[in-house]
Amino acid sequence: MAVTATAAAVAVTAMGLAASPAAAAPTTTTAQTPAPGDTCTAADLGRRHPYIKSTEVSPTITHFKGWYVTEGTTGTQTVTTTTETTITVSVGLSGKVEGGFGTEALGKVGATLGLDVKVDYTSTSTESNAVTWNFNQPGYYGAYKGTKKVTGTYASLNCNRVQQSGGSWALKWTEGPDGGNFTTYTTLEEGAVRCQDQVPPGSIMAKAQALLDCGSAAAKAEHPAGAVAPTAKQVRDRPVQHPALTGSTSAEQSKATGRGARAALDCQAQVYKIAVPGKPLSWGAPLLAADGVRLRPSSIFSAHLDNWRLCNVTERDGVLEASLWNWGNGGCATIASQNASTERAVLQTAPCAEDDLQRFYIYRDVPGSSKIGVQNKYTGSMMGHDRYADGEFIRQYSSGRPDGTGTYTLIGV
Repeated sequence: MAVTATAAAVAVTAMGLAASPAAAAPTTTTAQTPAPGDTCTAADLGRRHPYIKSTEVSPTITHFKGWYVTEGTTGTQTVTTTTETTITVSVGLSGKVEGGFGTEALGKVGATLGLDVKVDYTSTSTESNAVTWNFNQPGYYGAYKGTKKVTGTYASLNCNRVQQSGGSWALKWTEGPDGGNFTTYTTLEEGAVRCQDQVPPGSIMAKAQALLDCGSAAAKAEHPAGAVAPTAKQVRDRPVQHPALTGSTSAEQSKATGRGARAALDCQAQVYKIAVPGKPLSWGAPLLAADGVRLRPSSIFSAHLDNWRLCNVTERDGVLEASLWNWGNGGCATIASQNASTERAVLQTAPCAEDDLQRFYIYRDVPGSSKIGVQNKYTGSMMGHDRYADGEFIRQYSSGRPDGTGTYTLIGV
C-alpha cells in the first residue's frame, strides 16, 4: 500500500510529471451518486462509486414442470417443479456481493431500469420449487417459476486529477481502469400456462409456454393426470443451468500470497513514507511475516519498514499502476488470495510475484499536493483504515472510507 503513495510522488519526480502550482481545490462534490466529470475533493481520493455501462434484461424460467389435469382433478394443486436455471447475484469476480460497492452498483441497476432487483448475495436455487395453482379447467399445463434476469457491465468512478483546457488542474470523478460484470434478478413470479393460452410475446409466461412443447390434444390425453415426463425437445431446449460463481477464476490466483519464484522488479530510486494527513504516523510492516501493514510512528528503530518504493510503474489516463516494495523486508504489498473478496481484509506483504493482487492503482491530487488514494487492481477495493491509532491495520474497503481516511500523503525520505 505504501508503495502506492510512493507511486504518486514518483509520478511527480521520477516519472517527470510537471509539478505546476496546485490548482484551487473544488469546493463542491456531488452527493452520493456522482457522474463522470463531477468535481471531487482530496477526501475522495480513497473512495469509488459504481458506474453502470450496460444492462440486459431477459425473462428466464427457473423452475418448471409439465402437468396434465383431467376431468375431475381440477382445483388447487401443489406441483413440485424441477430447477431449470440457477441465477446467482454477483458483482465482479468474487461471485458474491461484498461491502457497499456491490450493493450500490445493483441499486443503481434497479434505479436505471425501474426494476426491483436483488441487491444482496442470493440465488434462485434457494427459492422453494413448489407451485400452488388453481387448475380450474382440464388441460396440459406448464407450472413454472420465473424471473427477469438482469446482467451487464460496470466501471468504477474514482477521484483523480484532470488537466483543464486552460492548463490548470482539478479533481474530477473519472472512469477508473477497473470494472467487471454483474448479475441479478427480479422477484420470482409463479403461475401455470396452457398451450392454447394467449400470452404476451417475450414475457416470462411465454418462456414457460415454449418449454411446454405443445402437441396435439389427443397426444396429451394419453397421459394420466399428474406429472408428464419431458419430451426430447423440452430437454434439448431447456436453458443451461449455470453454477454459482466461486471467485476462484484460475489456478494462478492461488499465488496471490507470493509463493513461487520471486519476480524481478524495476523499482524507482526514490524512497517514500506514506503518512496519515495531520498525524505523525506512517505505514510500517511488522517483522512477523503473517502480520499486516499498519499505521506506525517512524523512529530510529523502524529499520526501513516504513520505507517504500514504486516498482514496474506504468501510467494510463493519468492513473499510476505500480507494485509497492517494502525496503525493510523486501516484500511487496498484497491482499492474500483467500481474502480477495473479503471486506476489510488486511493489507500484507509477501514475496514479490507477477500478480494483480500485488498491483495497485494510485489516484493523485492536483500537482503541488502530495495526497493520494490507493486501489488494489485485482479486488478493486480502496485502501484505508478504521481509525487514527498506532498499530492500526491498513485494510481494503470496496467503496473506500466515507470519512476521508483513505487519503494519504507522500513523504520523501
